[in-house]
Amino acid sequence: MQFSVKKVIPHLLVLVGFVALSLAYFSPVLQGKKIFQNDIKQYIGMSKQQVDFRAETGTETYWTNGAFSGMPTYQLGAKYPHNYIKELDLSLRFLPRPADYLFLYLFGFYVLLLVLKVDFKLAALGALAFGFSTYMIIILGVGHNSKAHAIAYMPLVLSGILLTFQRKYIAGFLLTTVAMGLEIVANHFQMTYYLMFLVIILGIAYLVDAYRKKILPHYFKSVGILVAAVALSIALNATGVIATQEYVKESTRGKTELTINPDGSLKDVTSGLDRDYITAYSYGYLETFNLFIPRFMGGGNGENLGKDSHTYDAFRKLGATSSQAAEEAKHAPMYWGNQPIVEAPAYIGAVVIFLFVFALFLVKGRLKWWLVGGSLIALLLSYGKNLGFITDFFIDYVPLYNKFRAVTSIQVLLELCVPVLAVFGLVRLFNSYEKDENKLKALKYSTIITGGLAVLFLLFKSSFDFVGLRDDQYIQAYGPDFVRALKEDRKAIFTNDTLRTLILVLLSAGTIFMFLKKKISETLLIIIFSALILFDLVGVAKRYVNNDDFISAIQVNKPFQANEVDKLILQDTSHFRVFDLVSGPSKPSYFHNSINGYNAAELKSYREVFDFYISRNNMNVLNMLNTKYIIAQDEDGNLFPYKNEEANGNAWFIESLNKVADANQEMMELDSLNNKKVAVTRMADSKTFKVDSLASVKVLEYKPNYIKYSTNNSNEGFAVFSEVYYKHGWNVFIDGEKKDHIEVNYILRGMEIPAGKHIIEFKFEPKVVQTGSRIALGSSILFGVLLVGGLIYGIRKK
Repeated sequence: MQFSVKKVIPHLLVLVGFVALSLAYFSPVLQGKKIFQNDIKQYIGMSKQQVDFRAETGTETYWTNGAFSGMPTYQLGAKYPHNYIKELDLSLRFLPRPADYLFLYLFGFYVLLLVLKVDFKLAALGALAFGFSTYMIIILGVGHNSKAHAIAYMPLVLSGILLTFQRKYIAGFLLTTVAMGLEIVANHFQMTYYLMFLVIILGIAYLVDAYRKKILPHYFKSVGILVAAVALSIALNATGVIATQEYVKESTRGKTELTINPDGSLKDVTSGLDRDYITAYSYGYLETFNLFIPRFMGGGNGENLGKDSHTYDAFRKLGATSSQAAEEAKHAPMYWGNQPIVEAPAYIGAVVIFLFVFALFLVKGRLKWWLVGGSLIALLLSYGKNLGFITDFFIDYVPLYNKFRAVTSIQVLLELCVPVLAVFGLVRLFNSYEKDENKLKALKYSTIITGGLAVLFLLFKSSFDFVGLRDDQYIQAYGPDFVRALKEDRKAIFTNDTLRTLILVLLSAGTIFMFLKKKISETLLIIIFSALILFDLVGVAKRYVNNDDFISAIQVNKPFQANEVDKLILQDTSHFRVFDLVSGPSKPSYFHNSINGYNAAELKSYREVFDFYISRNNMNVLNMLNTKYIIAQDEDGNLFPYKNEEANGNAWFIESLNKVADANQEMMELDSLNNKKVAVTRMADSKTFKVDSLASVKVLEYKPNYIKYSTNNSNEGFAVFSEVYYKHGWNVFIDGEKKDHIEVNYILRGMEIPAGKHIIEFKFEPKVVQTGSRIALGSSILFGVLLVGGLIYGIRKK
């Protein structure tokens, strides 16, 4: 037992160190502050209604009326019964946000390197190289929390897979199940999808190796175990997975039936996202060197240059005061690549890249090839439209690839693979079986390649034009002298960062040379490289995410304040929607049932109506959505609430239901349709109705997941409800008896109602939640049994 404790102590110390580093980098959390993340601010606005409902009732609603006129909450943080894998995830994220994600980065990567049988000291060094990579930090700064969450669990998934291939079948199965379960919990399927690419490459490398070593039975046994583990991990997350699978078909990720665009032109119909939308963010060839030199392409769209910059002087010459010029110089547009927006370069690190190149000459076998293969496929796919023949092939023929945008995101695989191989360069350096002659040769070549590249850039920097995508606009706004100042600053930071990289390369090479000459020990070399990596990566990351990004907790928890217009509208206790033309996408959802919203996967039908009509302020469509208030600005910039007296109300009887041939016709009819009297649909035959002048539909109770109406009509009629139609989960009852309802006017609900007085109830009772919860419970029990059994077997075997 004493021996076992001694073995555990170093790992505990490393984990304590990771906690300390995570808190140190995000030190304002120790003062109770929180980081400002714009995406999270928008999320808080979007999810406010469901959070309030949960707090008031102690139950969950899986539908919100707060955004996009109504949508499921599956992608808005819905909580599901028996989701015990989520409870484990919350336990692992015990630190204040975003320190919790940084700790997960470090912890997961450390475990991966331990599984690869790396000494704990080198494993800790590798974790630093992964966790403090600029991209990993910047996504925390902007609020891509679910992306960071999914990335953090990638190394643990790989650890489970590798354990299985190492013939540790029980441990591999258990770790893969848990890690993959946590990966799915993160709910960023794009990152999980990219991880699958890396797993496939790893699997191919092991397959080739198994064939050569004639151990194919072991390989296929391992694959079978891993398939079972993944299946169980999906079952642990059954509710979320099934709900997402159901919803994605109805979201903007699904296939549209429209074949026309809002301008009337023919639409390129695909089963996923539009090709231009997918590739809007495509990595440029030259941007590859951002991985090695942080501001090779200028850094981000808003670099802090300070007063000693040409941009500051240019603003002063334009008449700005000293404080105004200094403020503008904090957000100087230095990026000169072709992507629309870049917050920061995807900098892996000069030291890490040097060690990666060094490892290329020393590391052999399947480890090298799946890491290099993963890095290469990530880099090539990140080029997007700039390497169109590969990207088009994946969009057209690789399943699900067209469901995700921002192809540059696949570079997370680079961020993972490069540090692993870099660490193995040091492993081989320490290996006494490797000849010093080979090590010196690797050192020489890696220094010539990386150092020589930096020198070449310094010598030939005049060959770059340093022209940004929006420089023409800046010339029109500020004149050519201003743009010349921008270019001078771009050249200056290019030179400074290239020199910085060159110095770090030479320091790294010198450290290895000193070790090979027996001047320093292994431990001292690890300490030096740890210091170099932290200096390198933290120094760059702090340019973009630092203490200035933290604000008081109350500002984060309550990011929106009601203005006088909001307060006035809130006095109206009836049920209606608000269209805010001024305040941004999700602020209206924080206070009202909103037409607006902010989500990457809203309902496809609603987005289409939004693009065709709502974005153009088409009052006909706004009326049928019961838009009672429109928040606008007057000529002096003051907000005012326009009260729309023509809004149709919560529900109304119509005179005629007209059948249309297809989605195109139904959409086009909405422009001039007298929707107070007529509705159009593809789901029922045409029919006319006699409407009594005293006929009425009144709301008796209105909740996100339950709406109760009373109707009074002397004739049989057809009612249209100003609620978004979603075919999965909404059940309707007339006097307690379940009935059917249909989609009308492209996005609304409608149904026939018998003559007389009736009670109509709409209840959102998604079967996916009931079914998924039962599967999750059973799977959790099964995994618990397997876990206990595995532990007992392991103890007895020892």
